[in-house]
Amino acid sequence: MNRRLGLLREYDFRQLFVADTISQVGTQVTQIALPLVAILALDATPLEVGVLAACETAAFLLVGLPAGAWVDRMRRRSVLIFGDAARAVLLGSVPLAWWAGTLTMPQLYAVALLLGVFTVFFDVAYQSYLPHLVGRENLVEGNAKLEAVRGVSQVAGPTVGGLLVQWLTAPVAIVVDAVSFLLSAVFVGLIRKREPKPTAAPDRHLGREIGEGLRFVLGNRLLRSIAMCTGTANLFMSIAMAMFLVLLADDLDVSAGTIGLLMSTGSIGGLVGAFTAMRIARWLGQGQTIVYVIGVTAPFGLLMAVVQPGWMLWLGAAGFGVTMFGAVVYNIAQVSFRQGLTPERLLGRMNATMRFLVWGTMPLGGLIGGVLGANVGVRETVMIGMAGACLAFLPVFFSPLRTMRELPRGDEREPAPVG
Repeated sequence: MNRRLGLLREYDFRQLFVADTISQVGTQVTQIALPLVAILALDATPLEVGVLAACETAAFLLVGLPAGAWVDRMRRRSVLIFGDAARAVLLGSVPLAWWAGTLTMPQLYAVALLLGVFTVFFDVAYQSYLPHLVGRENLVEGNAKLEAVRGVSQVAGPTVGGLLVQWLTAPVAIVVDAVSFLLSAVFVGLIRKREPKPTAAPDRHLGREIGEGLRFVLGNRLLRSIAMCTGTANLFMSIAMAMFLVLLADDLDVSAGTIGLLMSTGSIGGLVGAFTAMRIARWLGQGQTIVYVIGVTAPFGLLMAVVQPGWMLWLGAAGFGVTMFGAVVYNIAQVSFRQGLTPERLLGRMNATMRFLVWGTMPLGGLIGGVLGANVGVRETVMIGMAGACLAFLPVFFSPLRTMRELPRGDEREPAPVG
């Protein structure tokens, strides 16, 4: 039993694990509830829904790079607590405005944008904090367990969110997420292990620090190919997902509860991926896992574009599930590699640079999705997005990762390919 628990035997990791579990379930509720507030409560157009999707991720493009340099100057645990508390306040403003009869699309845009800003800081600090908490030798296990949390939340969260929207209305459902962020902040606060305050260099300069992070990522061929792959996948997935909820809720008139169940059913694939990622990485090798898993699973996402009322809804859910399986296994492998490769002092900037490069494409995808949905058609836009995602694996396929089992760590760069 102790062997199965692994890192969960450690008090501090357990607090992070519980905090992440609570927050992830609440976040999944909001990912359904926030666009449904726009669609159902404010009668938003496809373009407005696309703009809202863009606002949710625009912060990674706007503040992603300086966030890494700032996080490297601060204690990451404090950043996590503040980020959770701030997001709870922002989300709480939505049901309050709805009850007052003053809720508007501009407010939803502002909430989504500011949520993104605090999420940028939280995510950069979160990925940079894990090596300090568990040690680099335990990164794959730590990331796998946290991805399992994400997988469980993606199974349970959308169902809970859809039912809450159906029973209580979308704005009230967002209250659940606000409370979850507060609880997450409490559990992060219970972590005992403290980081030393980063030493401030006398000549430190924000621009130079940002440049150092960019040079580290773009100067490494492996990191560069991973950034291109993930950024391309996120761009096209954002195009598709911006319109997928519109396709279900508007075009097919699927109920909120069924939408939640549909997304949860598809997310089972992500949960399976989290539990099998370590085994797959041992079988294929870390480099080849990054290349082949996403390349093989992405085409199943095309089934999402052919959903129809009846059994074909669940065919689309199955396609989404296979795609999520590949995405989770890919993420565990590539994030663990990045964390193990990067020096401690550069972790924040490396993660921020990668987030800027790979999440910065998402607001563009949301906008493109909204424009295409309004002019080409909602279903056609989902098809275009998922077809583009099928090509995302090409940058890593044409890199040395294709022939690597073991990947470099620490100050190592690119060892000779095997075989």
